[in-house]
Amino acid sequence: MLNAIAIPAKSEPAKASIVMLHGWGANAQDVSFLCSLLKLDDVQFILPDAPFQHPYSSEGRMWYDLSDANFSTDLSQRSDLLSSRQQLTDWLNSLEQTTGIPLYRTILGGFSQGGAMTLDVGLSLPLAGLMILSGYQHAPLNPGAKIPPILMVHGRQDPVVPLAAAQQAKANLEELGGSIDYQEFDMGHEISPLVLNEMYEFAHKILNY
Repeated sequence: MLNAIAIPAKSEPAKASIVMLHGWGANAQDVSFLCSLLKLDDVQFILPDAPFQHPYSSEGRMWYDLSDANFSTDLSQRSDLLSSRQQLTDWLNSLEQTTGIPLYRTILGGFSQGGAMTLDVGLSLPLAGLMILSGYQHAPLNPGAKIPPILMVHGRQDPVVPLAAAQQAKANLEELGGSIDYQEFDMGHEISPLVLNEMYEFAHKILNY
């Protein structure tokens, strides 16, 4: 099972969950600051660490190695991605047993590589919504019977994940008939106050409170 940081709701009991997946070379602690900034008092946050050690950082983790990959390649058959996909799917399906919050009251989000994992795994699960922050599509989309509502946010000056990668993922999701709230901002590869505001509004709308 994945190791995770759990941050309880300020107002107990929690009415919903938000799971946030970190990017390549980061870890769960790196995204924990979002919890206080979002000011969603009735929401518990769960922040898993990716299963693999980052090759260039003693504290960094990764969902799969990006050293020799790019953001327009189908990476779906990489052994490390296959392993992460299965571990993340099993872990998400086990959450209700440990938290008491069902997946239909859970938003899955991710930044950068975490956004790619959110797209990869989240489309086939009965989640409340998906948040793709500065993310990309690394494998063919695998939608379930019903695609969750999706927030996609990307920086026009992103020097890491090209804007074109987000635009292509958006186009592919639209072909599936997904409901997508897509926003571009004048920013780099980051979670800016503008992004936080989009996340806050999306969570309020999706979770209905």
